Amino acid sequence: MSVSIPPEVIDQIAMEDRHFAAAPEAFFQAWKRGAEIAGVEWFGDGTREGLQRATSKWDLRPNMLLLNDALGVLSSGQRMFLSAMVSFYNSREGGAMLKRCGFEGLSDFGGLDLQRRKVIADLTLNYNGW
Repeated sequence: MSVSIPPEVIDQIAMEDRHFAAAPEAFFQAWKRGAEIAGVEWFGDGTREGLQRATSKWDLRPNMLLLNDALGVLSSGQRMFLSAMVSFYNSREGGAMLKRCGFEGLSDFGGLDLQRRKVIADLTLNYNGW
């Protein structure tokens, strides 16, 4: 006995395949937008030229030493956004940073402006591991 798969299930599988095939580039573009919003000094070589030359997320790794030292002097919104971004790069470090910022759950992102929320949403939708 053969079982046919409903067309909507096949369409859903195809849509997910397309999404995940495009996810690495979409993640990189969201990461790059986030680095620009947060400040290029925290990512890669810390220069605008480095941001423009970047061809992968690896070129824009967060500068963990610099970030951890500066976390106490940044505004609460800057701390939250940078810590959330770091959590995609290194969940343990990012989680510790978020905890230092007083982050208790996803609703705390409600304090971020729309531009930063969109970056976090796009990073979440397209995350495929670091």
